[in-house]
Order: sequence, then structure tokens, then C-alpha cells
Amino acid sequence: MKNKLSIAERIRSSALVFDGAMGTVIYQRGIFLNACYDELCLTQPQLILGIHREYVEAGADIIETNTFGANRIKLAPYGLADRVADINRAAVKLAREAAGESIEVAASIGPCFMPDIRPTVRQLAEADEALDEQLAVLAAEGVRLVVLETFHDLDQLQRAAGLAKRRGLEVLASFTLEPQGTEVAGERPEEMVGRRLEADPNVDLIGLNCGRGPADLFHPAKHLVGCVTKPVVVMPNAGGPREVGGRMLYLNSPEYFTEFCKRYVELGVRGIGGCCGTTPAHIRMAARAVKAMSGVKQFIEIASRAKESDAPGPAGRPAVDVVPFAEKSAFAAKLAAGQRVSSIEMLPPQTGGGLKAFIDRCRQCQAAGVDAINLPDGPRASARMSVLATAFSMLKDLTIEPLPHYCCRDRNLIGMQSDLLGGYALGLKTWLFITGDPPKLGNYPDATGVFDLDAIGLTALADHLNHGFDAAGQPISQPTAMAIGVGANPAAVEMEREISRFFEKVEAGAEFAFTQPVFEADALLRFIDRVGQHHRTIPILAGIYPLMSFKNAEFMSNHVPGIVVPAAILERMSKCSTKEDGIKVGIEIAREIRERIAGAVAGFQVSAPMGRVNIALDVLA
Repeated sequence: MKNKLSIAERIRSSALVFDGAMGTVIYQRGIFLNACYDELCLTQPQLILGIHREYVEAGADIIETNTFGANRIKLAPYGLADRVADINRAAVKLAREAAGESIEVAASIGPCFMPDIRPTVRQLAEADEALDEQLAVLAAEGVRLVVLETFHDLDQLQRAAGLAKRRGLEVLASFTLEPQGTEVAGERPEEMVGRRLEADPNVDLIGLNCGRGPADLFHPAKHLVGCVTKPVVVMPNAGGPREVGGRMLYLNSPEYFTEFCKRYVELGVRGIGGCCGTTPAHIRMAARAVKAMSGVKQFIEIASRAKESDAPGPAGRPAVDVVPFAEKSAFAAKLAAGQRVSSIEMLPPQTGGGLKAFIDRCRQCQAAGVDAINLPDGPRASARMSVLATAFSMLKDLTIEPLPHYCCRDRNLIGMQSDLLGGYALGLKTWLFITGDPPKLGNYPDATGVFDLDAIGLTALADHLNHGFDAAGQPISQPTAMAIGVGANPAAVEMEREISRFFEKVEAGAEFAFTQPVFEADALLRFIDRVGQHHRTIPILAGIYPLMSFKNAEFMSNHVPGIVVPAAILERMSKCSTKEDGIKVGIEIAREIRERIAGAVAGFQVSAPMGRVNIALDVLA
């Protein structure tokens, strides 16, 4: 490997993506369950090589050898106990051939005994000998990281870690929790495991893998990150059955998996990968999303340096008079003057046939004195009318200002730059830039996210256009004057990271911010106190979402990333016996939150659930 940093050093500086399941993909390729999957490194090397290559092409930073059960004890039932060295050498060779020079190869090692077996002292000694034999071969082949995974017995995991460390290997010790619901009340096994592995000098990285799907590993990952200082790696199964609206749905799509991988990274998890049920499709989508979270791309950094330099750009950049924020739009003018602003968020219509009804609802908001209509850009990766087309339609018939959200998911750098230039030229003056949700599996199973930029990079791009040059530092004929808005999440689990990203957005050129829907007023007030200490702050508008029912509240809490609905609100909504009562209580809660935070924010963004603007207007009344 060209990279001389240890894995622990690399993973602390940038979240790394591991590969997904090997056994799942082997089975999908038609290999029966009674075969020895480790032996395939010898008997079907092209199959294993091909799977490794798929994970490399998907964007994995680290791929694992096909050696999970390649120890003497596990190979013996297949009559292969004497092939330990051959299988492990072949496995490393195949993984290294697929990885090339830039991708790390790690050795996968599983436990010698099934979870329901309590080994005797003699059996433990035999397991130590078997694992040490395997580790000796892997170390001799130049592998530097061993992934001890799917261990249910912590003692066996620590014994294996000691053997690996004596061979000079870095150790990722990954523990498997029992299925959700089996813990004793009040106990958190992930914290007990974390404390022991944190204190173990043989362990470099601490992992959770297998046993549970992405959602069910979220809270254990949160608790684990909170009690250790060593880097944490999480590799959930693809997913499992969950009850949604009375139906049992198998939530195991790449999009579902990816959404939680992003949330893991927001928690502070430093490595993500996949276990049972995951495939290269899962890793491809997760890798794009996680790497997009790492910050501004290189070409944006180059353009930033060009903006800050007094020297002319590559084509002789002329001096530019940048339009002040207060002169960019009516919305910006009110914010700059310190006047409270209001906006209502409405989804664009699904088709042109619904455009008239949408415009009528906007007109209702205009008559009520609302300043702007927020237009989400494919929220939760749904397909609706383009926000730009919807916004242009509003400009024709209304005076209320359209405020399009613009996300990085669907377009590459060139397309985004073209849309910003075109949208501004046709009258769109105020924008909100977001990274965007990954595509959802549904009517568009082959859709992929682009994520050339994240929200920080897109903010920088718009700021560059306002300064008269494009992302590459080339002058443009006429600077834009876009009012630049960004998102913020005052209830983020990893608040330090959220604060850091907020400041990065401000430094990139953000001029105002909308928050995620706020259900906990104190969380917003703490967030505003923190960001207000920065040398340069921006107006913040609070997002408010009037709940309509207990099920609506549960869904927001469990399945909408970045949303936290406190238990007290869930309990309050659970007592609503009718639909009308649910809407009434939802409006009451939204008003209470609005009144509590009114003195701390520059305005409100109120969602119109199901397009019902009367509910949003009731909240603002």
C-alpha cells in the first residue's frame, strides 16, 4: 500500500467505507449453502475476484478477504483442515488483485463457535491455536488490519484480539448484539462492550456488526460512540421486517441502508460497511453519500483560493461589485432590516395538472401576508414537478416570492452551475441549498445519486457566481446576485459536527439558514446560542411542522433523518382519539413552539402537511 498511515490514523481524519457481505453475494450467484464458501478462493477464484472488484468499483475504501471461516475448526467438517494456509494465501491474493494500490485489504476472521455453544477450556485453547495459525498466514501475506467480526462472546473476541496484536496487526474488534428486545431493562450491552474494548490495548477500532438492521443499530451506535474514544465502525445487516401502516415491509433497500449510514457518520461513527444481506449496490450508494458529507470538493477549494487571491484568474478576472445581501431580493431585504419573515413550505405538484390548485394555495398564502413559498426539491427522493419550473410558474401569476430548495443529489457540477445561472436570469433571486436525500427504491430502482458537491460546496459555488466567476475560477460575463440560504439541524445527535458544518456553510457564503422542523424548543435555543458566538453569524429561521396524528409523529421521529420528536409530544399526540383532535393538538404544539422561540429567530418556515395551507396559516396566526 502506498498509504503509510495506520488505519486508525486514516479513519480518524476521514470516515472510511468498508465493503458489504461476501456470503450474501456468493449465494446470489448460485452457490449452494452446503458448499464451503472460503474454499471458493481456490475452486472458483474468478467468482471471488469479481465480487471484490464490484465492491471496489462501488467505492469501498477497505475490502475484506473471503476468510471469515478459514480456520482449522471451521474447515474441518468439509475435510479441509489441512488447507488453511492455501485458502488464506489465495484469499489475500485475490483481494489484493482487486484492490490495486489505493484500496486497503483487511482480513476477515469470524469466531470458531456458534453463539449457542459455550466452549470448554480445552475448546478455547484449540480455538486459540486455530486462529493463531490463520493469523500467521495472513500476517505473512502482508495484511495489516484484521477484522474480528460477528463475535457474540466478548471473552473470545478479546482473546482473538490479543492473538492478532501479537502478530503485529491492527485490530478491529466487532461485536454482534442480540436481536432487539432481548436486553435486560436498564442495561446497554453496547456500552459494557465498549468500555471493555476501550480499555483493551489489543483493540484499535471498535465495531458493531450483524444481528440487526440499520435502524435497530442506530441507538446502540449512538451509545457506543458516546462512551469510547477509539474509532467506531458500524456494519449493519441490510434490514428486516417492520410494521408500516399495518403492513409488514422488508426495509432493506440500498436507499434505506444509506440513509442510516449517513446518520451513523453524523453520530461520529468513523467507518461504515455492510453485513448480511448487503451487496455492492448498498455500498455504492452509501459510499457516495458518506463521501459527499466530507466537505467541499477539490475544484471548489481551488475556486475559493482564486476568489481570495488578489491576482487575476486564469483568464484575467476583472474586479466585481458584489451586490449587498439587502439588495438581492425582497425576502433578503426584510431579513437584512431585522424584520420578521414568514414562509410556508409546500411540495411542488406531481404533474402540470395540479399546478392550478398549487398556485391557488400560494395565492391564499400571499393574501395572508406570507413572504415566501418554500419549494422542496424532491424531498425523500420523490419525483414531482421541477422546483425551478414550479417557481417560474409562480413568478408569472403571483407577487409572493418563490424560494426553491436546490439539492446536490440529481445533478453534476456543470448541471448545477447551469441551473443557478439560468434560474437567476429568469428571476429566481433567493435559494436554499441542501445536500439532499439519496434516491429511494420504488418506481425508479435504477436511479442513482450524483453528489458531486455537498451543501457546503454548492453554497461556495453560488457565492463564486455572485463574485463573478465559476467553479473553475473563470470569469463570467455578469455576476449573479443570489440570496444564499442553507439548512441547519438544531437537534443533530452529533452537535459538534453540525456546528462545524454550519460555520463552514457561513464561511462558504451562506447568508441565512432554515432549520429542520423543531419539536424541542430548548434544542433550538442552545443551537442559536452556540452559533451566535461565531464572529460572523447569519439570520436563522425556525422550521415548524404541525403534526396531524400520532402515527405522523411516530413516522417523523423514527424514519425522517434529522428529526427528533420528544417523548412528551409523542405521548400528547397518542391521546388524540380522532383525526380532527390530532390536527387541533398538532397546531397547538406548533404554536407553543413558535411562541417559545419567537424572540430568538428571524422568522418561521411552516410546513403545510398534505398541502393543507390552512393548517400552516393557523400556526402563524
